[in-house]
Amino acid sequence: MSLTVRPISRAEHLAFVAGLASASHLQMPSWGDVKADWQAESLGWFEADGRLTGVGLVLLRPLPGLKRYLAYLPEGPVIDWAAPGLEDRLEPMLAHLRSRGAFSVKMGPPVVARRWSPDAVKAAIADPEARRLGEVAPTSYEQGALDLADRLRRMGWRRSEPGREDGFAAGQPRYVCQVPLAGRSLEDVRRGLNQQWRRNVKKAEKAGVKIVRGGYEDLPVFYGLYAETAERDRFVPRPLPYFQRMWTALTTEHPDRMRLYLAHHDGEALAAATMLTVGGHVWYSYGASTARRREVQPSTAMQWRMMCDAHELGAHVYDFRGITDTLEESDHLLGLLRFKVGAGGEAAEYVGEWDFPLNRLLHKALGLYMGRR
Repeated sequence: MSLTVRPISRAEHLAFVAGLASASHLQMPSWGDVKADWQAESLGWFEADGRLTGVGLVLLRPLPGLKRYLAYLPEGPVIDWAAPGLEDRLEPMLAHLRSRGAFSVKMGPPVVARRWSPDAVKAAIADPEARRLGEVAPTSYEQGALDLADRLRRMGWRRSEPGREDGFAAGQPRYVCQVPLAGRSLEDVRRGLNQQWRRNVKKAEKAGVKIVRGGYEDLPVFYGLYAETAERDRFVPRPLPYFQRMWTALTTEHPDRMRLYLAHHDGEALAAATMLTVGGHVWYSYGASTARRREVQPSTAMQWRMMCDAHELGAHVYDFRGITDTLEESDHLLGLLRFKVGAGGEAAEYVGEWDFPLNRLLHKALGLYMGRR
């Protein structure tokens, strides 16, 4: 093979990503420091002449009592997915991970397959016959992504089809909502807000809601709101040390990799959120709010401030991350979809996460274990 895959240093990894328009924050070396239960390794793809043409952060999770690992590249690796010779990129990666003791490999190519405009999503929600977004005709689709899926299947990869939990799949979200910023003025972005969003932004301004940037010392305030949100929305919260580790790891790598925003009203923090940035891609990461004084719209004001700051940074997209693909009125996450699309966000479907079993017996055993969980 003309390509080889081998471990690289953090400095090499970061230098390569710095030359790109964007890459997922889950593929930064710092993310390995966040995931303390996994072993992390930076990989490099080298041409025959020694040129580095791709990188990847692989997370290795050991099986209890065995020196065998699940290898996971969330939203990666960072390679040219449209280039010919995909086998030459993935086969040496599999060979290296097999030598590291991996029994199964999971990856998530950062390739969008289909998109739905805000108007298309709004129409789908209003259509009583529509049940899932994936069943609705997209505004646009990428033939290259469909071809990629076919190539992966022929190579023996299988798309992960985990059970849904409240409309979201385990692992990284397949459906996301993104507000395009490239080539748009801030006024263009404001005009993209729906009437309810514009009204609520004005309501927050009139009520005196103040949005401030926080730091490490404000994470306990964020966490108090986050814990309240978890109880209200019935999900298991991550512990405070997770967010403290996340802040330290990400801001050590780059001082503006992670930001914390808080919405204050009459001296009380009513909402908070984290924002992550890599190159021209900005993500809304974790959000939290109290049920008190929701009428002053602190969360809407905070999101608008984050979108404005992303635009000021020169970002080409503000990414709201995961959305539900169900359009059923009975689904409590439909309101969150309406909120994100109301900001002018378009729905996007990635090609999904893919598995390659290196040891079929252990891979099947893991699947049965995760199914019981």
